[in-house]
Amino acid sequence: MPDPEQVNILIVDDLPEKHVVMGSILEELGQNLVSARSGREALRLILQMEFAVILLDVNMPDIDGLETASMIRQYKKTAQTPIVFITAYVDEDQAAKGYALGAVDYISSPVVPGVLRSKVKVFVDLHRMNRQLQQQAVEREALARSETARTAAEDATRRAAYLSEASQRLSMSLNIDATAHALADIAVPGLGTMGAVALLDGHGELHCRCLKIAGGMEPAVDPIVLECHRELSPAMAAMVRSTMLARKMAFVPSIEICAAPAGAPASTAWPELPADHEEMAVCPLVAGEQMLGALILFGQAGGFAQSDAALLSEVVGRASIAMENARLYSLVQEADRRKNEFLAMLAHELRNPLAPIRNAVHIIHGAKVADPTVVWARDVIARQVDHMSRMVDDLLDVSRIVRGKVMVHMAPLLLSTLCERAVEASSPLLEARQQQLTVDLPAEPVILQGDLVRLSQVLSNLLNNASKFTDLQGKITLSASLQGEGVRIAVSDSGQGIEAEFLPHIFDLFAQGDQALDRAQGGLGIGLTLVKHLVELHQGQVEAYSEGRGKGSRISLYFPASLSAQGTELPAADEPKAARPAQAASRKILVVDDLQASAETLQVLLELEGYVVSIAHDGAAALAVAQEFRPDVVILDIGLPGMDGFEVARQLRSRAESKDAVLIALTGYGEAESRLKSQRAGFDHHVVKPADIDFLLSIVSQPPAEGR
Repeated sequence: MPDPEQVNILIVDDLPEKHVVMGSILEELGQNLVSARSGREALRLILQMEFAVILLDVNMPDIDGLETASMIRQYKKTAQTPIVFITAYVDEDQAAKGYALGAVDYISSPVVPGVLRSKVKVFVDLHRMNRQLQQQAVEREALARSETARTAAEDATRRAAYLSEASQRLSMSLNIDATAHALADIAVPGLGTMGAVALLDGHGELHCRCLKIAGGMEPAVDPIVLECHRELSPAMAAMVRSTMLARKMAFVPSIEICAAPAGAPASTAWPELPADHEEMAVCPLVAGEQMLGALILFGQAGGFAQSDAALLSEVVGRASIAMENARLYSLVQEADRRKNEFLAMLAHELRNPLAPIRNAVHIIHGAKVADPTVVWARDVIARQVDHMSRMVDDLLDVSRIVRGKVMVHMAPLLLSTLCERAVEASSPLLEARQQQLTVDLPAEPVILQGDLVRLSQVLSNLLNNASKFTDLQGKITLSASLQGEGVRIAVSDSGQGIEAEFLPHIFDLFAQGDQALDRAQGGLGIGLTLVKHLVELHQGQVEAYSEGRGKGSRISLYFPASLSAQGTELPAADEPKAARPAQAASRKILVVDDLQASAETLQVLLELEGYVVSIAHDGAAALAVAQEFRPDVVILDIGLPGMDGFEVARQLRSRAESKDAVLIALTGYGEAESRLKSQRAGFDHHVVKPADIDFLLSIVSQPPAEGR
């Protein structure tokens, strides 16, 4: 015999596997799950059974989800049955149609089990609550018989329109405060002339987030909304907690919402309750097991009718879902913020130890070393530092691209220039592995629109990948050909190849074909993800091809491009700016870094170049040394203890002895925000650790700009 407490949940989807997935997720709710494979079957079932909620796939072959929902709404029995659309994508028009049909939510596919389960449980609880309300309504049926059919129809229309608008308003934002304000706007004056939304904070304390008072309560008083974060009075907090635990609305005598803070000025006094508002409705906001707070409405004694209670139940149920969505979104945003902070700190911490290693390698390069073993060890260290630096940069680039923080600067550029840049960047790795690189480009000048730096990074990444997965003395080809209104660039190799089952996932983040414990080729599995995102930012396409293991591979890129017309001025290749050398012996350099090894190795390196160098390990010491030393150049770390590098730079710029010095930020922080802060603090250059020593020496040798 079925449990009378069980409610029916209808799952409508044409795919059998979706029913299996939904069933496995929802079975622990202990309710009766009913499956329909089409819209027609769903319509037949709703005539036979009552459902607490309908989970409806938008895209179905016979009758789509929106049409099915429209037909469901035509039956009086199911006019108010909650409908949740399951879809992989929804645009604004589709959402508006869905909410107009009475949809209470959209859930993205593939579904998140916990989210689906908690949302469905809300409707199960609401259905049970509505059963209780319906039972109460039956007891009062005699009072409602005098109402005419026309009044009932008008009421139903008004209710449907009101709930449709409520759903749309509540779903407009994923900000918790904006959702609270939307709920207050919906409830006042529609459900009451004064209302407050109280929510639990992260510490479990109840705060009033907004209070709305409708106009007309007192003469010459306009509607007002008070934005606040005030603690509830003890009595009100106890009442709200009681209703949340019981999951039932309470209609009780009015009490004070918030107590005025001790010593608060009159201007911040909390508004007094109107004398004729003797009753309040405390409506719990609960989504699944998550307690969120309550909507508190005020009215005259006996002013909340049974019909108001039913409507309140619907509104509060939808508001609970919207509040839970906003809460979950804020948790995701906070986790994303912490992840990004972690990545920036990780890059800084990884780059810091690389800086003294690179400095030391450069010092050894300058010495006359005869021992072949020492030369070999020096070169190994140099290559591994470069490899680690590239991995850190790739990791941060992927993070920025996923967050939409990477901008490409589009400009006309020559295909030949792009390929030269990429080959130049990858040549050391190719030469170290004694691999043969063949470059085959069109004879005619080909122009494409793009960011030279980013596209060079893409091609260099592909060449490095090809080199890494190709044996010593293997063959690699960089080729390009005109196809239609674009150019196809391909990097082919004679290396390990790609297995067929892995080929569709080759551009996925952190995907790696070699999962063996020895990880012979190393890497983070982000290089090709970075390539794909950068290519797409240029409105290009990328694809991979391989005949299988041991048969090599080919990565192809396609970009819009054109041949240069005869007589057209070709884009000039960027020439590196020549350093303006200064007499090293006449220049004084102050190095400021809290990492002693980094400061000392850089001091030795600069002294070998003939500069006079002084060092400091914190901001206060740097300012003291600068006062006596009067440096021409200051190489300054940003992440200093106590006073950070930005503040040190500002103070150096304000002092006569250092205001004209060349200020170089040498730091592990390379994101755009840090570069902008450097510029505002007065730095001339922002160099990311571990620095390219030749580049660092070139800017050190440049005199300060005149008339700073």
